[in-house]
Amino acid sequence: MRVLVLQHIACEPPGEYEDALVERGAELVRVEIDNDERLPDWRDFDACVAMGGPMDAFEDDFYPWLAGEKRAIAELVAARTPFWGVCLGAQLLAAALGARVYAGPAPEIGILPITLTAAAESDPVLGGLPTVLPAFHWHGCTFKLPGGATLLASSRAYPNQIFRAGRLAYGLQCHLEVSTELVRDWLAVPAYAESLEQANGPAAGERMLVELAANEASIRTLARTLFERWLSAIEHS
Repeated sequence: MRVLVLQHIACEPPGEYEDALVERGAELVRVEIDNDERLPDWRDFDACVAMGGPMDAFEDDFYPWLAGEKRAIAELVAARTPFWGVCLGAQLLAAALGARVYAGPAPEIGILPITLTAAAESDPVLGGLPTVLPAFHWHGCTFKLPGGATLLASSRAYPNQIFRAGRLAYGLQCHLEVSTELVRDWLAVPAYAESLEQANGPAAGERMLVELAANEASIRTLARTLFERWLSAIEHS
């Protein structure tokens, strides 16, 4: 399997998802779009994984490359190329399919549960899992559900957490792929550290790392379960 990985900042790699791909012998082609790396032709890949970043999906005026990325995502989804979008990647998927992406009421940061919808029970990736699952969050934007998409999971503050468009295009607003070490790298980014302190107060970073360390194993296990199911669905499609 040849997989296109779209990154929007160096410190937000696919994490647990990348581990799963490497173990399966997949070829990863990583593109850091924020560094003006050229977006390759998506037709040369079997699947696409798009990760998070500090920008918002509607900031085309500040990040002109966003328009081309959204156009490519729309094309590959229309061609039924499997897509896995995380945080910003989920927002880009929604925007590419014509849905509005906008600032939410307040940042959602930390470990908070998500609840599966009734539709998740028959989903090839989320079917058969417990109704309430642990997830790590770090975002301030949300999106309307694209037309024809299926909502699979919600949180109390942000109803649109996980959705499926078509059969194998998934958007996950939450982060399941992270490790404590990876989030520590995020805290070294001034803009990230500032946003966290504004949302959750002084010393919020250290408190969050302690909480994540206690829950990391279960969250990463969930990431591996969902992603392995997605990869298996691709192989059998």
